[in-house]
Parts: sequence; C-alpha cells; structure tokens
Amino acid sequence: MPAEAAAVTESVFPQLEALLPHVQKPIQYVGGELNSTVKPWESCDVRWSLMYPDAYEVGLPNQGVMILYEVLNEQEGVLAERTYSVWPDLEALMREHGVPQFTVDSHRPVRAFDVFGLSFSTELGYTNMLTALDLAGIPLESKDRTIDDPIVLAGGHAAFNPEPIADFIDAAIIGDGEQAVLDMTKIIREWKSEGCPGGREEVLFRLAKTGSVYIPAFYDVEYLPDGRIARVVPNKSGVPWRVSKHTVMDLDEWPYPKQPLVPLAETVHERMSVEIFRGCTRGCRFCQAGMITRPVRERSITGIGDMVEKGLKATGFEEVGLLSLSSADHSEIGDIAKGLADRYEEDKIGLSLPSTRVDAFNVDLANELTRNGRRSGLTFAPEGGSERMRKVINKMVSEEDLIRTVATAYGNGWRQVKLYFMCGLPTETDEDVLQIADMAMNVIAKGREVSRSNDIRCTVSIGGFVPKPHTPFQWAPQLSAEETDARLEKLRDKIRGDKKYGRSIGFRYHDGKPGIVEGLLSRGDRRIGAVIRAVYDDGGRFDGWREHFSYDRWMSCADKVLPGFGVDVDWYTTREKTYEEVLPWDHLDSGLDKDWLWEDWQDALDETEVEDCRWTPCFDCGVCPQMDTQIQIGPTGKKLLPLTVKNAAPAPGGHSH
Repeated sequence: MPAEAAAVTESVFPQLEALLPHVQKPIQYVGGELNSTVKPWESCDVRWSLMYPDAYEVGLPNQGVMILYEVLNEQEGVLAERTYSVWPDLEALMREHGVPQFTVDSHRPVRAFDVFGLSFSTELGYTNMLTALDLAGIPLESKDRTIDDPIVLAGGHAAFNPEPIADFIDAAIIGDGEQAVLDMTKIIREWKSEGCPGGREEVLFRLAKTGSVYIPAFYDVEYLPDGRIARVVPNKSGVPWRVSKHTVMDLDEWPYPKQPLVPLAETVHERMSVEIFRGCTRGCRFCQAGMITRPVRERSITGIGDMVEKGLKATGFEEVGLLSLSSADHSEIGDIAKGLADRYEEDKIGLSLPSTRVDAFNVDLANELTRNGRRSGLTFAPEGGSERMRKVINKMVSEEDLIRTVATAYGNGWRQVKLYFMCGLPTETDEDVLQIADMAMNVIAKGREVSRSNDIRCTVSIGGFVPKPHTPFQWAPQLSAEETDARLEKLRDKIRGDKKYGRSIGFRYHDGKPGIVEGLLSRGDRRIGAVIRAVYDDGGRFDGWREHFSYDRWMSCADKVLPGFGVDVDWYTTREKTYEEVLPWDHLDSGLDKDWLWEDWQDALDETEVEDCRWTPCFDCGVCPQMDTQIQIGPTGKKLLPLTVKNAAPAPGGHSH
C-alpha cells in the first residue's frame, strides 16, 4: 500500500550494523536463519510484515507466526518477513540515529509493507506494539494513518477481545489465521491492482464486508451513565453486526510449518514442534484457549509422521514437541508416541508433551516419550487444590487419580514431579488453597513409599487466575493482588513449616500484581486504550518480563485516566459482572452461545461438573452448528511404520509408509 519509492524500501542494515556492537545479543537482529525466506521485493505485489511483539528469543519459536510466514511465502507474488521487539538498549540507539523498526529477513522498514500483522498470545504485549509502531514511523492511532501506512492487523488468542487496542489497530482476525491471511491478501491485491480506489477506507471496508475481518473504526460504542456498555453498533452500512471467528477444518491440508525456522541465538524452545490437534472440549471453565478453539480437530497419525520426518530433515533438531492444549487426549497418542520413538531410536530424537493430564497419563506413554531422550520431570496440572475447587472449574481429577498416577511415575524411576495450580479462582477460600500443601505432602509420602527413597522432589507452581473473555468465568470477580499475595503466603508458610516433607517440596509462585494488569487488559473495553497509551508514554515496555514490569506505573496511569470515564481498575477486575451486561466482546462471535456460557457459570457456582462432549452427547455450546464445523477425531487405525532403514534401497514409490 505505501508509496513504492525505492528509498523507503531499501535495507536499513548499513545504519543498523553500526549500532550492533553497542547492544546486548546483537545476533538476534541480523536474520539469515536456516529456512528463512527472502523474496525479491519487486516480484511481489502484496507484502506482509509479521510480528510476535516480544523479544526474538520468545518470538522466533512462536508457531503461529512461523506458520503464517510459510503460508504467505508459498504464494506467488506474496512475501512475508518477520520483525520482533527490540530491547530498550537498541531502541534508544535507533531513536538517536533515526533507524526505523525493521524486518530481520531483509532489514526493510516495517512501514514499507502493505500489512503489519501482530500475533498476541498475551495482552501484556500491547505496549511493545506501540513501541514498534512508533519506531516504524506509523502513527499510533489508526485515525491518523494515510495511504502510505500499512494495515495494522491483530491476531492470536488475545485478539478475541481487541477492544483495549481498538484505537491502535486497523483490523483484527479472530480464530485460525491460515486461510484468513490468504483471503485478506486476495482482497488487498485486487484493490491495489485497481489503483487503490477510495484509499485506505475502501480497502478496510472491503475487508469488513466479508464478515470475518473486524474493523474497529466501523463500530461505535455507546455507554450507560453507570459506565457499562449500552451497545456496540456499526457506523457504516454494509458492515456486519457481528464478526465471526475462522476455523480451519482439515489440519492435514495445512501441514505447517514444513520448514521450521532454526534460531541463531538461544531461544526459549530449542525443538521442532508439531501441532497434533487443535481445540479442546474438556470444558475447563477458566481456559480461554480451550473455549475459543473448539471444535477438536485432530491431525492424522500419518500426517503427524510426515511433518516430523520433514521437519527434522529441515532443521536438525534433536527434540520433537507434540503440541496441543492437551496432547495426551489425541485418540491415537499411544501409537503416535510409540511410532515416533521406534522410528527415531537410532537418532536419539527425544519427544515431549508440554503437560500431561493426570487421567490421560499412563506409564507406557511416558516411557515411549522418554525412550530416546532424557528423563526430565513430569508436569501435571490439577489446577485446583481441593476436590471442591476442581468441581467449580470442571477439572475432573480426583486426588486419588493424582496420587495413583504419581505413584506409578515414582515407582517407574521418575524422581521429579511438577504440579501446576491456580490461586484466586471463583468461590475459592484460604482452605481450598491450603489443601495444595496437603496434596503435595501426600504426593511426596506416596513417592517415598513406592520408590523406597527419600531422594524425590515435587515442585508446586502457582499462577494467579485471570478471568478471560469467551469463557464461563468472563463474569467472575478477580481476586485482588493483596488477597492473592496473602493467600499464597499462608500456603508457603504451611509448606515450609512441615518438618517431614517440606524440604522435598519446591514452591514457585507469581505475586498477584501482574494478574490484575492482565485482567484489566483482557476484559477491558476501548477506554483502556488511553491507559495503555499513558503507560507506553511513561516508558512501559516488555510487560511480560518480570524485570521490566511495573505495577505502580500501570496503576498510576489508570488512576489518571479512568476517573474521567467514571470507572476504575476494580470496576474492570474485582467486580462481578451481571447477565444483562453487554460485554465489550459480545459483537465478536467465537461460536459459543452466551446463554450456554452463563449456564456453565451457574453450574460452576453450584459445583456441577460437565462431561467432555467429544465422547458424550452434545451440550449445545453452539460452536458446531453456528460455525458449520464438527469434531474431527480418529482413530484412523493406521500405524506409523518405521521408515526405510538408512542406506537401504527405498521401497517402490520412494516412501515406505
């Protein structure tokens, strides 16, 4: 979209190179990773700059960006390049020397691209987006942009409520991005080929008309005197009242990434990852990812095998992560793990599942996963400390299940188990949280008994609960930072004070402060944009990093801005919402029926559990009929036979699947 002037699109690397000796980890800015793509600028007519708004070491392994990068670059006449957040040391030098935000692939200015797409998996990346826009020379607010600026597009899980950043983005895509970015590319290409008629507004209108790209500027929000939203209405005819999420149905048709990027600098995950299924219907009421990615769509066992084979060849990684929200729930997980372990036994390729459900764990699976790799600890997530809490959140795992599973693990030679819980869940009391200590002590006692050794560990890791949009808990009050900290202190004292088991239990927790900011951003409306802007202007950056995050900065900016609207931080976070209230994201359709979510919230308050709809009759959450989708699961009945023995003649047809 921007003016195609050569000066604007040239690489800024000569200016950047002079600055790199003066910053930490300069390697993260140079690009040229294995499997990265650089296409000639002139040969393409639609150009995307993709950003994960965090540091390179967190952003590069991000699956979402990696997949879209490849999907777009496979298209004729389309190029996609990546950009990441620069650390404050380089930011200062770039401002001083006039170097704009650049892509790592060919170091072109981000402002030269047609689309600047940001993927948000957490709301704490919002200030980093403003830094990048400002460094790129793109006006921070969409209303100030011209035909020479890219379309600023938000995606990722946090885009399911893009209202807090509505002033800063031009568009949002909710749901799966693979097909959506191709559809968007087509619309932009047609508009450009016609000579950009109607300017920026026209291309945004064409995107909005599809019903599947949300353009915040085409909607007005009206408020009631008490601060609640009265309604959200389109302000332009032809714009839909609701915008729907995208769902990719056949994952085997989208085997990405085929050529995963191999980082140059150290990153948070040094492994090749394959998404084995998308969606989850376990129905944990706190889990936004599980709710917004319904229905379940499994990748076939043979599709997974092909992706692993190609990905390992393309990268040389020695570990494969089998990713999904609950990987052990794949209908053929046993065969997948055994098949891959057999196939890569000689190569010593390790397999990993991010975390295992207590009731889906079995020792055969665990043994297959660790056969070729190292035996690190096992991670389980009971989430709630008491049986009562687990009913409230619909995490149907009994303490007996957990103890039995852990006993099996310790009895089979594991020495380290990590348990993940949340603090601040709806209806929770101090007693519920203190039961976490009892559970950990029972785990150690059982572990010592079955392993006949005192040399075992259990780590208890606790996160603060943040109610999220499109979940049954979207109406729930959040626990204040002070109450969260007080509750965790009691738990810590109980664990440390135990002479018999306390030494074997590690305790890791986050204080309650970041959770309040995350809660403000995740359930906020457009008025929160002014807070984000104030925090950015005050120097807020990298809010997801403990050493950069400042609770006091967020609170003082909120105290300056929000009273003008007649609301405050507590109004957004610790206040319980009512059924009648219009929620900021109600016009964005995740497929979930609002009444179904409300009924599930009432079930939570009554401590009523709900089964997984994959194996039981449908509960009418609304996703399948409304989105014209359905649950896709195996078993396919196929097995992953080992590939041909190395150096042996290939079977007829090349592969021996």
